[in-house]
Amino acid sequence: MFQQTIVIGNLGNDPEARCTPTGKWVTHFSLAVNERYGEKETTTWFRVEAWGKLGELCQQYLAKGRLVMVVGRVSANAFTGNDGKARCSLTLTAQTVKFLGAGKGGQDVEAHADQPADQPAEDDCPF
Repeated sequence: MFQQTIVIGNLGNDPEARCTPTGKWVTHFSLAVNERYGEKETTTWFRVEAWGKLGELCQQYLAKGRLVMVVGRVSANAFTGNDGKARCSLTLTAQTVKFLGAGKGGQDVEAHADQPADQPAEDDCPF
């Protein structure tokens, strides 16, 4: 079986990087994907996780508001909100991130995961 999702949107926050207890680098950021149907506009939010070197590049070059294209595998996670209502979040594990629009250096940049998204890189944490 195979699943691939491609989304283009704007970062809703600055990327946050951390090391897992096993010493793997992971960077998270939220991504707003806007769609317009006539007069109606909807926004779908994705929580993006980028592992290893890809995560390092995202941490270094991305910032809130930046337009990016992310290719990866999506998973849905059900949870109960603080108000007691059932909720769902979408997590997109990035395999490729293309930095769109003017960023540092004024050009588009494309970064790829070094290995499959379900096998995070074994990089040592830089902190």
